[in-house]
Amino acid sequence: MRENPKMNRRLNWNWNRNAQLVVVLLCAGALKFFYSAASVNQLRWILAPTTFLVELVTGTRFQFESYAGYMSSDHTFLIAASCAGVNFLITAFLMLSLGKLWRERSQKLAWRFIPIAAVFAYVATLVANTVRISTALRLRSMPLAISWLTPDELHRLEGILIYFGFLLLLLMVSEKMSYRNLTSRSSDRSASLSSEELSGSARRSGLLRSCLFALLVYYATTLGIPLVTGAYRPGAVSTGFWEHSLFVLLTPLVLILPLAVFRFFRGQRA
Repeated sequence: MRENPKMNRRLNWNWNRNAQLVVVLLCAGALKFFYSAASVNQLRWILAPTTFLVELVTGTRFQFESYAGYMSSDHTFLIAASCAGVNFLITAFLMLSLGKLWRERSQKLAWRFIPIAAVFAYVATLVANTVRISTALRLRSMPLAISWLTPDELHRLEGILIYFGFLLLLLMVSEKMSYRNLTSRSSDRSASLSSEELSGSARRSGLLRSCLFALLVYYATTLGIPLVTGAYRPGAVSTGFWEHSLFVLLTPLVLILPLAVFRFFRGQRA
């Protein structure tokens, strides 16, 4: 029986893609496991550059205190382990990696896309952390009062809005780069034009779907994983977690619903 080179190539691509998917999930799971038990001292690889950027932006000085975090010079603000943004880092990495695997599922991907996604996710996390902490510092100094929100709830709402907003921004940038790469692979000018038209159409029609994909990954990392791990530990899922879950479920919709309404009316006009 003669071997089919095309079939063999397809099988190799499928094996390669499945192996890459497993590695991506293992990397995310390993980082989540590490973060679940990590102390502030073990998170300085992300807290130290974050604090440096916050100092540049706000002018506030911080001093590291072992097993506590980075304390401001007036001892009124602490950058603790919860400010590390590791959950955002995991979400961004999964979103970039899984999105890449899905968009280019018909092609063989080089393994370098995994460390590239990790670097982009790390840089995005530093920027998002800086914006979140700088905003929290500014809100603390403002006489802002919302009767139906406590200071902790306001801080939580601000963090979710900033983190999910950066996820959407990162997703749009990555998809734009991906479509540009696909367009540049066209062999002739007519194919290139056709590819550009298709990519533009795909961006317009698939933006909302991409946002929903980002929302799904965000829900999976911030709610799904804690629920799954907590299910095996009696009492691990506290009342505070359910309150936090309500914020996590509803707040991102504040960013997505206006986009959905805009796309709907734009589609009706078209």
